[in-house]
Amino acid sequence: MFCAIISGEKKAEIIDETEHTLSFLDHRPLFRGHTLLVPKVHVRLLSDLPAERVGEFFLEAQRLERAVETGLDADGSLILTNNVVSQSVPHLHLHVIPRNRKDGLRFWLGPRHPYNASHPASEYAGKIRAALPAA
Repeated sequence: MFCAIISGEKKAEIIDETEHTLSFLDHRPLFRGHTLLVPKVHVRLLSDLPAERVGEFFLEAQRLERAVETGLDADGSLILTNNVVSQSVPHLHLHVIPRNRKDGLRFWLGPRHPYNASHPASEYAGKIRAALPAA
């Protein structure tokens, strides 16, 4: 679906366009003003985005964050991406969702899985460090 929006085959309410990114309103917004940012190159995961495109992608995300908050007089925003799980469209996209105090959204609740003697934080950190690609 996002490739069709990028190519102009499918209509969307465009917010901004750069050489390598496109932002537009989500057609099923969590709150009015919920904006999506996509790279024009088709990749599914953030880790698939070519390194030379990462900077522009996140600079545009910063611009959108401020524009959504300022333009809509929002108290803040929720910035998120989903990789595979909960990714409704298999194309990298970043959500910029306007937030206001007491807006009713309950996000990031549990269940929580705290570290303990059976599951020490150091073990999980070690596994992640071992899998970390070279910079």
